[in-house]
Amino acid sequence: MDNIAFLVYSFSTLFAIVSPVGGVITFVSLTSDMTLEEKNILATKSVTLACIIALFFAVTGKIILNFFGVSIDSLRVAGGILLFVVAFDMILAKVSRESITEKEIDKSMDRSDIWIFPIALPLLTGPGTITTIIVLMGSALSIFQNAIVMVAITLTFAITWILFHFSRRIYKLLGYTGMLVFTRLMGLLLAAMAVNFVAIGIWNIYMSFQ
Repeated sequence: MDNIAFLVYSFSTLFAIVSPVGGVITFVSLTSDMTLEEKNILATKSVTLACIIALFFAVTGKIILNFFGVSIDSLRVAGGILLFVVAFDMILAKVSRESITEKEIDKSMDRSDIWIFPIALPLLTGPGTITTIIVLMGSALSIFQNAIVMVAITLTFAITWILFHFSRRIYKLLGYTGMLVFTRLMGLLLAAMAVNFVAIGIWNIYMSFQ
């Protein structure tokens, strides 16, 4: 896979799993009582923290796998299954159980640190996002492609920040139904990527025994 194709693949995969458009629905509900300035400050803090967490696992992912003796292909299979569960929830237009539950959203309404939990973690950087990042870094064939993954992470969260910054306008423009339609489309794309993760992982594990 050449570098441009790898960038497109990395970005599209990350954008689908982070699902910032779907996240706007939760973000709007959590910040509905805030002023515009308070909401924008919270958006900046939460997206920045999520990006830092994502970049941290991009750098340390291989070290963590080596420490626990887990191969990248084993993570591909496990991650693919996890991503398929997330994608299934997205297709049904449900809040993903992998990232955050409705009960957790309700409990967080009165918290002052919602930019940390549940927005930055786990809404934006849940287990599915972290797993995807580690798999993408493991798929990189060079240091340059590792840098490409980090660029894709930064670009994904930059777009997320823009969407959160204009979340109320976007919500009014697209409406709840329009945003759910987009979420379903992202879920379908993510399901296809999940199948690809599992297929490549199983094939590589099979070939390692030959």
